[in-house]
Amino acid sequence: MKTMATTLLLVTVSLLSQCEAADNEPLFERRDVFVAGRDNVREYRIPALATTGKGTLIAVCDARVEKRGDAINNIDLVMKRSFDAGRTWEPLKVLADFPGQQAAADPCMLIDRTTGTISVCYDHVLAELDRSGRRKRERRMISLHMIQSRDDGRTWSKPTDLTGAVKQDGWEAVMVAPGQGIQTRDGRLVFPGYSRRPEADHAHVMYSDDHGETWQINSDAGPKVNECQVVELVDGLLMLNMRSYRGKSCRAVATTDDAGKTWHKIVDDTNLPESKCQASLIRHTDLRDGFQKNRLLFSNPANTTGRVNMTVRLSYDEGKTWPISKVIHTGPSAYSCLTVLKDGTIGLLYENGQASPYEKLTFARFNLEWLTDGRDALTRDK
Repeated sequence: MKTMATTLLLVTVSLLSQCEAADNEPLFERRDVFVAGRDNVREYRIPALATTGKGTLIAVCDARVEKRGDAINNIDLVMKRSFDAGRTWEPLKVLADFPGQQAAADPCMLIDRTTGTISVCYDHVLAELDRSGRRKRERRMISLHMIQSRDDGRTWSKPTDLTGAVKQDGWEAVMVAPGQGIQTRDGRLVFPGYSRRPEADHAHVMYSDDHGETWQINSDAGPKVNECQVVELVDGLLMLNMRSYRGKSCRAVATTDDAGKTWHKIVDDTNLPESKCQASLIRHTDLRDGFQKNRLLFSNPANTTGRVNMTVRLSYDEGKTWPISKVIHTGPSAYSCLTVLKDGTIGLLYENGQASPYEKLTFARFNLEWLTDGRDALTRDK
């Protein structure tokens, strides 16, 4: 694998070159982006959000056209873009639409900072059940698809089916974990995902060392975990933060130092309470890029009894502790996706509503001054 650390560092520095020194002015603003009933769509769900090298915000999600609910259902993959830090958004664009009750669902987005290519993985679910007669937990017929854009999200490729390359014998299905993938400092592309097996779901990562031409999966982090997000730690380890069915009302965490060939034991992170939902985890800053602190960001509905209380947390020690937290929405809320904008502010696209978490997807933009009540600000070493 070729090392691309220098290239990635230059791109990262360029991406955040507009970061301003601390001015002690808190910033918080939000806009509804996808609202149930608009554009003839009954329900929008499952946000994926990313910032391109040009600073464009790209928001992708499920459009559940005729009725609410997961597949089997008529679900299209749709997108909106923003060129002004989320204040306004382009009209809805359909990225994937299959006939009848087929679904293009649960997107995860990744941007190759070396080539500029935007990749979106999603689950393609057929409009029929597996009639083989085997006793399966997952009887839907699911394949793993990818689409790509090389022009900042203006046009997109036709779907490529990755199932045969990554699904292993004995798995009922292999699925991407909705949210965001990463590119490591040495250039590797990494998608979080999970496999559905007869006894339980297992979380893992899918990676490419040739800019997305081919993909591989190694061993899994363990059973009874699925929808996950991945981040590269400053010591080079990859950390998976996972939705857990291990009996604790919190997130589960595992790390690997060999790209998922082996995993350290899963631990339950009681600092991240949750009632079985998706969450988002990203890196905000890295000391190696000239910032004064390492920072990770995390978001989820922080409640052990239901999907409410959308909360953003901040860690200064690579996820060991989360001393900063702030509630974005106290009411019903569910899936979310974080990103860092070109000016260093933070973006969050999250499901929320008044009576249900699935009424709309809202984009919130805020800075460290707001998140930390003035105790922290984005500064760089001169």
